[in-house]
Amino acid sequence: MNPTRLLALLPALLTAACGPSAEPPEPAAPPAAADIPAPTYSAEQFYQTTSYGMASSSGHAFSPDGTALLVSSDATGVFNAYELPVGGGEPRMLTNSDDNAIFALSWFPQDRRVLYTYDSGGNELNHVVVREEDGSSRDLTPGENLKAGFLGWSADGAYFYLETTERDQRNFDVYRYSAADYSRELVFENPGMQVADVSADGRWLALDRPRTSADSDVYVVDLASDDREPQLVTAHQGNVEHAAWEFSPDGRYLVYATNEFGEFNHAWRYELTSGEKTPLLQAEWDVMYVTHSPGGRYRVSAINEDARTALSLTDVTTGDAVELPPLPDGDLLNVRFAADERQLALIVNGENSPSNVHVVDLAGGTSRQLTDALSPAIDPTHLVAGSVVRYPSFDGLEVPALLYRPHGASADNKVPALVLVHGGPGGQSRLGYNAMRQHLLNHGYALLAANNRGSSGYGKTFYHLDDRRHGEEDLKDIVWGRKYLESLDWVDAERIGVIGGSYGGFMVAAALAFHPEAFDVGINIFGVTNWVRTLESIPPWWEAFKESLYDEMGDPATDAERHRRISPLFHAGNIVRPLLVVQGANDPRVLQVESDELVAAVQKNEVPVEYLVFPDEGHGFAKRTNRIAASDAYVKFLDTYLKAAAGTMD
Repeated sequence: MNPTRLLALLPALLTAACGPSAEPPEPAAPPAAADIPAPTYSAEQFYQTTSYGMASSSGHAFSPDGTALLVSSDATGVFNAYELPVGGGEPRMLTNSDDNAIFALSWFPQDRRVLYTYDSGGNELNHVVVREEDGSSRDLTPGENLKAGFLGWSADGAYFYLETTERDQRNFDVYRYSAADYSRELVFENPGMQVADVSADGRWLALDRPRTSADSDVYVVDLASDDREPQLVTAHQGNVEHAAWEFSPDGRYLVYATNEFGEFNHAWRYELTSGEKTPLLQAEWDVMYVTHSPGGRYRVSAINEDARTALSLTDVTTGDAVELPPLPDGDLLNVRFAADERQLALIVNGENSPSNVHVVDLAGGTSRQLTDALSPAIDPTHLVAGSVVRYPSFDGLEVPALLYRPHGASADNKVPALVLVHGGPGGQSRLGYNAMRQHLLNHGYALLAANNRGSSGYGKTFYHLDDRRHGEEDLKDIVWGRKYLESLDWVDAERIGVIGGSYGGFMVAAALAFHPEAFDVGINIFGVTNWVRTLESIPPWWEAFKESLYDEMGDPATDAERHRRISPLFHAGNIVRPLLVVQGANDPRVLQVESDELVAAVQKNEVPVEYLVFPDEGHGFAKRTNRIAASDAYVKFLDTYLKAAAGTMD
């Protein structure tokens, strides 16, 4: 819940020569998929796969007449908003940006106007824009150095709610906008909390207040009252994490998450008038979210089940589970209902199938796939599915991970490997299609996507094992990932590298600096290298959870010495293995100066170091051309340095 915790088998034709009287040979057993080589594809072919995302869960994904879906897609190479016919057919482009990525938010509930959001070159200063029916657009949140977001609609469609930092860069105030003329009213001046949801009747506002990395509260505000003072919902003792999810469609309840009653997040309900709290859903894994259809008939819930999403649909009127029609294997994501609740749309993301949009007729029990995202140049049977594994770390702790074995890898054909580190620090590597992973696998590199201690999804104890210990025990989990890879008879134990982005990029640089012989190469993708600077220069809109961030990572005012001790930049003289650094020039989280300084420091060691800066990206890749260039750079670097490496663990 803490925002710091927010990549046809080729048949073998065998012939047997037999004499006239020979018995026919026994048919050879088909080799395992991993033992059959696959053709090599380019990064461009992998990234010609189209990405799709649904309109906001707080908005309307279905058009008012139910005939079209509002989606985001990078079909042109840059994300734009599209109208996707529910009956099938080609999507229609609604925005035409070739520079800044645009993401669809919502249809207007009574016409075909659209809300969307964009930032400038990845600077994360989002604006909210309305696209009129004639194709013209209007920025609803004009100004410099502000960040805005969409919160939702009133039940009657007369108003919508936006949050913006225009008054104070540190805090998101809430405005109610008229759908008719875009006039607005300030309904809540935020004292320093995170805005979670507005009820459909416009009366209630839900807020989160992170206090520490392990303790947070939920508040509600009665917008009909004069003082509009936040009221505490989650009074408790000790460290308990809470997060507001959504108000019920009838405005009676707030649904929220809590880990007060065990290791994992449970869903609870808070009755707004009486204050009564009751359990709604629990599992042996984290409940990821609970949401409802517009009229409240259906409830959707998702469980984070060992790096997979287990989704359930319940008919609230009967309490019965609703069976969806057959869908492809994969995680079911982005569930959106039509206003009449007769249809729903969702995205299916599988290991060998990227995210595709499907629409389900709930009354008829049928489904239709509306998109075909995978590049036509790629045979899906040449993709690689991951498996969930666990390996022991230095202290015996079992580390969950995803293992990917390239086609053709065997004891007789050992392949080089990479330990892949996720971002966060409290993120999670999950199963599902990822073009970067598949490109690396296709070029013969095995992957171990480690969920080191501190990762989410495995209980609160595991999640907090790295608090104020970052770059120490969690880094050893990554180093011990190499030991695990060395134990596999199809991995070349002398050629193992490490790769990661964001916090994972920090772990790459830290591994090379503090365990200089552990890995043979490293790829640091926009990773932190100087925690002193990073924690002193966090974006102002992180103010609401700065206290929680400092509790987890340490306050730069008092912990600067430890931050310096774990920062790879100050220990770059130890780096002796080849390093590739990738950076976005507009990154507001990891400033370019961090990567500049690391590269300069490593160059002094006379160690091979390559540096790739994207002038039009921020903390991640919004443009296809840049994703292709980066992925090509990873493979070229690995082909040059890892296939020639021979390292040993320290």
